Amino acid sequence: MTFQLYNTASHRTETFVPLVPGEVSIYHCGMTVQGSPHLGHIRKEVVFDVLRRWLEHSGYRVTVVANVTDIDDKILTKSAQQGVPWWALAYHFETELHEAYHALGCRPPTYEPRATGHIPEMIELISTLIDAGHAYPADDGSGDVYFDVRSWPRYGELSGIKVDEMAPAEDSDPRGKRDPRDFALWKGHKDSEPLTASWQTPWGRGRPGWHLECSAMAGKYLGDAFDIHGGGIDLRFPHHENELAQSAAAGRPFARYWMHNAWVTMAGEKMSKSLGNTARVTEVTRNHDPRAVRYFLLAPHYRSAIEFSPSDEQTQGSLDEATKAIERIDGFLRRADELAADFPAAVSDAQTDSATDTSAPIPQEQRFAAAMDDDLGTPGAVAALFEAISAGNRAIGAGDAEQTAVIAAGVRRMLDVLGLDPDSAEWAGVGPGASPDKLEPVVDGLVQAMLNQRAEARARKDWAAADAIRDTLSDLGLTVEDTQAGARWSL
Repeated sequence: MTFQLYNTASHRTETFVPLVPGEVSIYHCGMTVQGSPHLGHIRKEVVFDVLRRWLEHSGYRVTVVANVTDIDDKILTKSAQQGVPWWALAYHFETELHEAYHALGCRPPTYEPRATGHIPEMIELISTLIDAGHAYPADDGSGDVYFDVRSWPRYGELSGIKVDEMAPAEDSDPRGKRDPRDFALWKGHKDSEPLTASWQTPWGRGRPGWHLECSAMAGKYLGDAFDIHGGGIDLRFPHHENELAQSAAAGRPFARYWMHNAWVTMAGEKMSKSLGNTARVTEVTRNHDPRAVRYFLLAPHYRSAIEFSPSDEQTQGSLDEATKAIERIDGFLRRADELAADFPAAVSDAQTDSATDTSAPIPQEQRFAAAMDDDLGTPGAVAALFEAISAGNRAIGAGDAEQTAVIAAGVRRMLDVLGLDPDSAEWAGVGPGASPDKLEPVVDGLVQAMLNQRAEARARKDWAAADAIRDTLSDLGLTVEDTQAGARWSL
């Protein structure tokens, strides 16, 4: 089965055919760095990280460009309120965005351009649009430049919104507009704004409009035409509609497929800073295993909304269920490793025997692949993953080290696509279970000593002492599992 992707522009699922065989180019709109990233922001990062991993797993060479909007009305307003330079405030929250990437196991983009680093490309694009009759400088001397929406008959093709149904554009001052629905390509400098937040152009000093930035940066690094453009569903209109209009009007085909993920909501409303209903990534990962948070964000289909509310018992259970899912994954991997350590010869045979080669896909991987090829169907993929884990646990119960090794290898390949393999580089030192390497043998030795005391108490049928030891370990956050090979503990 070839990869199928729901194209927001056509409103249907299409067979994905890249512009260049074997290569995929992706641009997704990054964060406006005016505040701390929350789960609503980071869901998009997780979705596109899984997309990238799946395409690479499928054999494609993938280039991902995700911008940072580091100049914006809100950035200027907040920096003035806090009495710090606008560029310092933007950089502070940009570093928080990178920390959130790392906290949830997202690989960094191939390149991450900043809006302020691409002013020449923006000026060039504006000039092209003016020469083509699709943009005009305001005649009031303000330095504003606007896109003439009515000059482009295709306007609305992405969102389906007709020009006559549009409200006035809210991204700029109405001064100098020919039509209130025209949107700003360039914003003239105002005396109330820092001079450092402006650049000289043929139309006067000023700064870029939000929509213009992405068209210029996508074209710079991915060319006039590229494969996939995406972001949160809230960006479809007006941001992505305006990007498409200004790019196409300048003679650039732009994106061939449009991909939008649904919101993370709280109490049924979109999570946003302006509504004050955000769940900061740093706060959520402080209280929950970061891998469980990633699982929580990727397990539902990317076009389905996720409800998050710490005060909602049912929703809180969703994060708890995600934590249990991660514990189940890790428990299987741990037991598989222990069985492999007990029977290394059987595992070695599985790795070399063509009939049981651990590099060959297991049946559950085939169902995993079918789900992922069907518009990145992570719910079906997760179901296939746990089917494999159930089969692996049965093999462990039967003491079949060879079959366990085969299944464990398949499970790890699926986990790698989802970005959930606990042994991957992305999770090194991340999470509540992480600790300095030098302390691990010390902790293990102390816990093992207590387990030995518990085993001795059980042998002499001193159940009260054995239970007390187990309760002590449980109070410390440890889980003790009694197996045929002895007691095992996990955090």
